[in-house]
Amino acid sequence: MESLRDVRRVMEREAKKGSCPLMFDRLEFGGKPFQSITSEEKLDEVLAYLLRLRSFRQYAEKTIINNVYMDNAKPGLGIDMLCKKPQFKRTHSVIDREGIYARVQRYKKRLQPDYESGLCLETVRCVFTLPVGEAEKYRMTHDGQETYAFIMSNKYILGLFTYCEAARKSVVSDGVEYGHLTEPEQRIVLLESVRGVLFQALLLDDVEYAGNELFANLHTIYCLNEK
Repeated sequence: MESLRDVRRVMEREAKKGSCPLMFDRLEFGGKPFQSITSEEKLDEVLAYLLRLRSFRQYAEKTIINNVYMDNAKPGLGIDMLCKKPQFKRTHSVIDREGIYARVQRYKKRLQPDYESGLCLETVRCVFTLPVGEAEKYRMTHDGQETYAFIMSNKYILGLFTYCEAARKSVVSDGVEYGHLTEPEQRIVLLESVRGVLFQALLLDDVEYAGNELFANLHTIYCLNEK
């Protein structure tokens, strides 16, 4: 992974070119950040939801191109979120997303997840902020309702994702609150009971904006050593 200093420099250059200067602020674990996946059918349903495929294709609006997906045909186990140099990208068509889905399916067969010993979906909230006074520049009216359009380049969005990924790996040093979770859940937070990452996605097509903060979910599917 690039250093965050290098990533920030790239984002600063992109902001000068016109990208919205949205910046990562913090990571939050909600009350129930983990969902058990106890069957292959449930796993395929979760993947279809994250990729907006199959019955979830109805959710694939124009903003789906802002989503960042893990896409690596040959991931392995390592120290980088327990994946060896995973690739992260945005997609521009349903064909792109179907391709990622097919590659995850092949990886699933190699990884051979044990649905009895533990497979789970983790959902954490990424919080982004804008400089004071910037939000008004992006206010617009759509279908008679006031909303915001935060236009960002590919490099800028991938930079935001890099910050989210780094924050997820540095939960302890960043002081992210997770003490309200159960002991088994805390071991997942610390990656102590995680043996592999099957898939990861930052969904920027489903965000909330309030009080100068924008909220988006980072989803990760973990294979666990224990349930």
